[in-house]
Amino acid sequence: MSDFEGLKALVTGGASGIGRATAELLAERGASVAVLDLDVSTVDKPLLGHQVDVTDDAAVREAVAAAVAALGGLDVLVNNAGIGAQGTVESNDDAEWHRVFDVNVVGMVRVARAALPHLRASAHAAVVNTCSIAATAGLPQRALYSATKGAVQSLTLAMAADHLREGIRVNCVNPGTADTPWVGRLLDKAPDPVAERAALEARQPSGRLVSVSEVAGAIAYLASPLSGATTGTALAVDGGMQGLRLRPAGQ
Repeated sequence: MSDFEGLKALVTGGASGIGRATAELLAERGASVAVLDLDVSTVDKPLLGHQVDVTDDAAVREAVAAAVAALGGLDVLVNNAGIGAQGTVESNDDAEWHRVFDVNVVGMVRVARAALPHLRASAHAAVVNTCSIAATAGLPQRALYSATKGAVQSLTLAMAADHLREGIRVNCVNPGTADTPWVGRLLDKAPDPVAERAALEARQPSGRLVSVSEVAGAIAYLASPLSGATTGTALAVDGGMQGLRLRPAGQ
């Protein structure tokens, strides 16, 4: 496909995992792509790497401006940068709650705020926020993370309403448990990594983790000019976790 031919895209958290898979897919489908991340040392052509911390507003504005200048404009923003958190509401102190919200929610705001003036000049402007199944399903030991992703889904709807008449579509993608480096690190820390992986796989009706390429495909669908009537949508990529209630195998 070449539906992104001639378009310019910016992907935050694009040096690894879902972000990297998305950046590479958009490039394969014709887009010029810039990546923003804390460490862009592994980012190489055709992707353009710009180092930035999304908790630093001045740095975000500078990096977005530099990326847009290098690309020659901006049509697509993929707001993907984020961090994880574990535990119940008792597990993390105020500082950690503020830190995770600062990255996962306010970080998206900072990037979107810097990108919007450029997106308004595009004939095919789209924003895709990376949300999570945690926004809509109660998951154990994910209180803080779930709270941030619930905020991301609500933010997506509000942005979609605010910017529709400016020609900017805003959607989010809600992955289930994806096979990312962050999940890999969680598994490495588990007392029994094999058993923990099996448990994560089993809670998704598909019986496996979601691949980063599957999430990237969903993001590309939402960002594509071919999806011009889609806005204010949360697209689940979760192996049926949110909507399906399967009976045990054999029953």
